[in-house]
Amino acid sequence: MRRRSRKRYGAAIIHLAAVFRTPDTDLIWQSNLEGTRSLLAATLAHAPAARFILTSTCHVYSPDQAHPGREDDAVAPQHAYPASKAAAENAWRASGLNGVVLRLPFVYGDGDGHLEALPRQALAHGFHPAMRMSTIHHRDVATAMQLALTGTLDGRIVNICDDAATSVYELAQLVGQTLPASAEPLLNPWYLQCDNSLARSLGFQPTVRTVQQALQESLL
Repeated sequence: MRRRSRKRYGAAIIHLAAVFRTPDTDLIWQSNLEGTRSLLAATLAHAPAARFILTSTCHVYSPDQAHPGREDDAVAPQHAYPASKAAAENAWRASGLNGVVLRLPFVYGDGDGHLEALPRQALAHGFHPAMRMSTIHHRDVATAMQLALTGTLDGRIVNICDDAATSVYELAQLVGQTLPASAEPLLNPWYLQCDNSLARSLGFQPTVRTVQQALQESLL
């Protein structure tokens, strides 16, 4: 009887923790920046050879980008959550630890309620219904982590997203909700969209390619 071979990876720290759905900006900074600094310090002290995988956000890109956010674009976060994550990225760079920063867009799936909460957030933030957002299913956050553990992404910042940015109007409809319609011009057409060309060139392929696929396969 043949045993299945298991992939073996070196020591790694996977840092997924974040705080963002709160008006408490002190808590956001304490968790996202100071928490990351503490984990970096512990890694340097106890496992300096470990691969450090840090999740960040595609919200760090400027709202008035002329294209979907790319890893080599300057970052210009407007709110506490992306600003704290950009600062955490800088802390990782300064640490000298090996690893990767994965910038994630809107994460959803497997009954987490994120899509159901989106219309309320869109109204609160004044999002235009035609605004298109990059997305990623929980399962493909895991897909990206598996790739990161191989070392293929080491030393980089990498956007991770699926194949189709979708408008907030359509996302609301997928969960049985309706946003107010509008024919007004969309002022920042690339805001909240990220370019995943680098990830694809390094071997990342989403298994849930669109939100519509997730709906069809009962993965919401």
